[in-house]
Amino acid sequence: MTPQHLDEKIEPLYQEVLQRNPGETEFHQAVREVLESLGPVLVKHPEYTERKIIERICEPERQIIFRVPWQDDKGQVQINRGFRVEFNSALGPYKGGLRFHPSVYLGIIKFLGFEQIFKNSLTGMPIGGGKGGSDFDPKGKSDDEIMRFCQSFMTELYRHLGEHTDVPAGDIGVGGREIGYLFGQYKRITNRYEAGVLTGKGLHYGGSLVRTEATGYGATYFVNEMLKARGESFEGKTCIVSGSGNVAIYTIEKIHELGGKCVACSDSNGVIYHQQGLDLELIKQLKEVERRRIKDYTEFHPDAKYVGNGNIWEIACQVAMPSATQNEINGNDAKKLINNGCMAVGEGANMPTTPEGIKVFLEAGIAYGPGKAANAGGVATSALEMQQNACRDSWSFEFTEKKLEEIMIGIHKACFETAEEYGYPGNYVVGANIAGFIKVANAMVAQGLI
Repeated sequence: MTPQHLDEKIEPLYQEVLQRNPGETEFHQAVREVLESLGPVLVKHPEYTERKIIERICEPERQIIFRVPWQDDKGQVQINRGFRVEFNSALGPYKGGLRFHPSVYLGIIKFLGFEQIFKNSLTGMPIGGGKGGSDFDPKGKSDDEIMRFCQSFMTELYRHLGEHTDVPAGDIGVGGREIGYLFGQYKRITNRYEAGVLTGKGLHYGGSLVRTEATGYGATYFVNEMLKARGESFEGKTCIVSGSGNVAIYTIEKIHELGGKCVACSDSNGVIYHQQGLDLELIKQLKEVERRRIKDYTEFHPDAKYVGNGNIWEIACQVAMPSATQNEINGNDAKKLINNGCMAVGEGANMPTTPEGIKVFLEAGIAYGPGKAANAGGVATSALEMQQNACRDSWSFEFTEKKLEEIMIGIHKACFETAEEYGYPGNYVVGANIAGFIKVANAMVAQGLI
């Protein structure tokens, strides 16, 4: 069970958020989802109300919007818009990715930044919450065009960054290539080799082993802990993973390592279903090396089925891991998953389930891991990269992965125990929201009115 309404003390605060941030529907959704859990917290901690912690935590400390002019390969000038929302620094420097996608606008960045506050808090690492990006679309662009865009983007953004101030990483549309161009321009402008200013860097210039795999591995570790809490495991489970980018690929890899069988993945054009189990090495070759579409999988496996514009959530599974984008599972999708035998959902993407879908999952009593907990492995490993950069060190893959696993086990424990403490046993939504909020709120109270 879960609270599905706002406490009477919190309702006017939410209405104020709506009025101050018109038209930002994703941000409104993210704020409401957290606030629905906080009624009992305000009863136990009246100082949060007195210090107006909720009002302050819903208002970013800084919002930066800027023009990004760049020149394409034809010599034509293009104009995009750049964003960086530095949301909350109570626990440490702002930390959160950059997203390059045509759908990006201020409301998307604010929703992602708001989620990042609590996700980063749950990791136990000293990092605050922020997010950024642009409505630039890297698809179909040459390497030179992407380099020119990244250089223009960083020419403005650099003045707001620093290893003790704000540390971006990648997100949708921003991988190792883009991070490399951004870091090169930052170094060029500042005349400083400040490795800790960006994470997700290449291994040969300060990047961390496991960072590429971290979000997918971490989400799978979290779901494994949820299954363990119910006396289950991945062994023999049929799984589906939406997306076929970085998060999805390494989710599939870890599922296979833990004994599960992933039979379906997707991209923005359609869904591939392979009953025998997905050929992960082929997917890596198609997506990471050749940058092809997932439909090309059937060229190598004619027994697989491709459905253009298909709905992956219609495929029967026991574990579903949405790893593509926000609001990809609606209420009807959630019902189909439950009716087809799904017993666990772990969110590799940010807010991939609509409020209606979340309600279905919670009422069905399945193990449901919300993104702010389940996909925190990416930012946790970014923080580990910051540690290595700060002490000019480099850790082995095995050492770093073990640290990641320990962090994800700790996040599960915090969510599980907090949910029980506040009267919602097994509800990871309530557990994640409250555990993440309390740590930030206590830091804000300690630091005074800032």
